[in-house]
Amino acid sequence: MIGIADANNKWAKYAKPGGWNDPDMLQVGNGGMRESEYRVHFSLWAIMKAPLLIGCDLSAASDETMSILSNEEVVAVNQDPLGVQARKVHLSNNSLLEVWSGPLSEGRQVVALVNRSQRSKNVTASWEAIGLNPVQPMHARDLWKNATMDSAISGKLRARVASHGVRLFVIWPVADA
Repeated sequence: MIGIADANNKWAKYAKPGGWNDPDMLQVGNGGMRESEYRVHFSLWAIMKAPLLIGCDLSAASDETMSILSNEEVVAVNQDPLGVQARKVHLSNNSLLEVWSGPLSEGRQVVALVNRSQRSKNVTASWEAIGLNPVQPMHARDLWKNATMDSAISGKLRARVASHGVRLFVIWPVADA
């Protein structure tokens, strides 16, 4: 699954409304991956604006699978009207830690922090890496926790990411900055 995302990243500049890159149907719920890996899979397909074709038997889907597939905030990123595919913008720790980012409508940005390593790690997205003004304070919402951070952040977004896991955020500028 992650190799398909890597390959699809190469074609990001061609994706746009009316012409989407299709990395194949979702494997969420089909077995062979942990819940954290299914979240990575669904998150990457969502930010790549891929068609979210469910590939599992919904009549036999677990609550865990249904929770992933029905996360309205993650689906909303996929369906954002701007229609720009996110790209891998930063790698660290021998390419095991990744930052994916892309613009959304209304001046928002999606940021995915991905950990391919065997251990929980801190992953950092600098504003410069994702194309933002380094002094612009931003609000951040964690889409898997369905929670907005209590205070604005500046210069970078840093989060602890589980092994083979993802943290997915939407960030937007503080209005009065």
